[in-house]
Amino acid sequence: MTDNVPDNIPDNVPGNVPNGILGNVPRKLVVLDMAGTTVADGGLVERAFEQAAARLGVEPGTPGHAEKLQYVRDTMGESKISVFRHLFGTQERARLANSAFEEAYAELVDGGLVAPLPGARAAIEELRAAGHTVALTTGFARVTQDAILDALGWRDLADLTLCPADAGGRGRPYPDMVLAAFLRTGAVADVRDTVVAGDTAYDMLSGRRAGAGTVAGVLTGAHDRATLAGHGATHVLGSVTELPALLAPLAEPS
Repeated sequence: MTDNVPDNIPDNVPGNVPNGILGNVPRKLVVLDMAGTTVADGGLVERAFEQAAARLGVEPGTPGHAEKLQYVRDTMGESKISVFRHLFGTQERARLANSAFEEAYAELVDGGLVAPLPGARAAIEELRAAGHTVALTTGFARVTQDAILDALGWRDLADLTLCPADAGGRGRPYPDMVLAAFLRTGAVADVRDTVVAGDTAYDMLSGRRAGAGTVAGVLTGAHDRATLAGHGATHVLGSVTELPALLAPLAEPS
């Protein structure tokens, strides 16, 4: 179920490509989000946030709790420390909240509550077998990313894994993790030959700001088709399992 986004992206936006299957245009670096794109989060982010917020005195049902939770939902994909900095005002309180969040999320992961999205592992393996270099990115801290990778048995699945700290500290919607993947792997000579795929508006923004030639939204996570399209998706897919076919060259005419 591949839906092309309407032609509402100006031609002068870096990385803009025509809608449709990519044909023989090379796209050899693929930067994939984790939670909501390749990993089934199952509401764990919200559960971990509620535990973190409670530690800072924000209990469910109290003034401000619903507003803060909605902000977490709206900013899915962003670096969590940045989210907490906005919500709690000071760097010290943000660090306390982030530490509590990462601890709570790690406990949920250790409890076996994280799982791969159906077909995600096979899609990544298919991409690599086709010659693509694959990077997995996250807005979580490295310790949480590693816990997820270990729980899924994904340590060696991708060519590279990145968290915001690996790219100077800035997560999405900044382009830094995409550009870090471009620089570290050396997989392509032109950033326009990079593919970014994710389930959030911030995934789309980070890909467009980096100049990636293909920015694919997937409908297995936080945001819907309209939101992904409105933030720059060149394609919207049902899931990451459709990405290998999107990137495969068209068959030679007979």
